[in-house]
Amino acid sequence: MVTGASRGQGEAIARVFAEEGARVVLSDVLDVDGEAVASSIGPSATYRHLDVTDEESWGALVDWCTDTLGDPTVLVNNAGIVRAGSLEATTLDDYRAVIEVNQIGCFLGMRSVVAPMRRAGGGSIVNTSSVAGLHGVLGVIAYAASKFAVRGMTRSAALELGVDGIRVNSIHPGTIDTPMVNTEEFAHVDRDAYFSAIPAGRIGQPRDVAMLALFLASEESDYCTGAEFIVDGGSSTGTRV
Repeated sequence: MVTGASRGQGEAIARVFAEEGARVVLSDVLDVDGEAVASSIGPSATYRHLDVTDEESWGALVDWCTDTLGDPTVLVNNAGIVRAGSLEATTLDDYRAVIEVNQIGCFLGMRSVVAPMRRAGGGSIVNTSSVAGLHGVLGVIAYAASKFAVRGMTRSAALELGVDGIRVNSIHPGTIDTPMVNTEEFAHVDRDAYFSAIPAGRIGQPRDVAMLALFLASEESDYCTGAEFIVDGGSSTGTRV
């Protein structure tokens, strides 16, 4: 199960999982885009509508997966939004919108798969945080707060669910070339100057994140839980200028 899978990182994750032989359920609120992505992947992929902020929507999705495909063994909580602005300019509605999707959506997703993963004998939950969940980032206070929360929830859930064979890890992308960052809110950023100064020398691509999610979903990471995995081209280590 991959949330926010109609485009960007979620789409890339769904495609990589399918390439490796998984049966993938893509979910999002962007139904037209999601249906198109699932169709392009092929018969191993199915799209289902999901509002990650809605408890009943989660229940319906998990019930459908269990009844149709069997108990899910992997969940990637990837859905997320950002609202850029200074502390003073951030409205309460904007703050709450980000928390609802990024934090509450992650909580509801984790909670919804515990029982089916337990029945299945275990599983892997991969929560998408951000480098903004590791250190402060200017101008995205609600986003940073939500991603710090994902980091904490991941650790707590890993402690609780390890006895059930359910692993929980978080991934922390830097700036990835997705629709989320290709908006007017970030048009002022000099990308060439910024990314030429980080160790990798380029902006991240959705597949960079997808390959890390694949590792954490697979048995290759069987001894990894409650951990934080950074995929940012080295940007959090500093810059060369």
